Amino acid sequence: MEYVEVSLRLVLAVIAGGLIGLEREVFHKPAGVRTHMLVCLGSTLFVLVTLETLPNEAARIIAGIATGIGFLGAGTIFKAKEEVHGLTTAASVWAVSGVGLAIGFGYYFMTAIAVVLILIILQLNKMEFFRRL
Repeated sequence: MEYVEVSLRLVLAVIAGGLIGLEREVFHKPAGVRTHMLVCLGSTLFVLVTLETLPNEAARIIAGIATGIGFLGAGTIFKAKEEVHGLTTAASVWAVSGVGLAIGFGYYFMTAIAVVLILIILQLNKMEFFRRL
């Protein structure tokens, strides 16, 4: 893979993760811009290294990333009094790792749609209709 394409994917991962992380940070959630950027970048980097070194092992890398991110996301979940906090942030960290995987494999259209959908979903609880549910 050429250096321009690798650079594009890595920069796109930082931007995509940053957009989602910015939403979390603006609303003072446990994982913000840097966390989401790093998760997206890391997932992309794992894919790129795998494609260069062991292209037939992509499924194992995807499984490993999904498992590892699950542990990271669990660290954002906490219980205060009778309420559980951080589930949506944990889910956003997990989803942003999927965005990083898509970027790493070069699925730019899929990435764009996923980022938009994630941002919409994160806004749902701020809409009056969904707050009543």
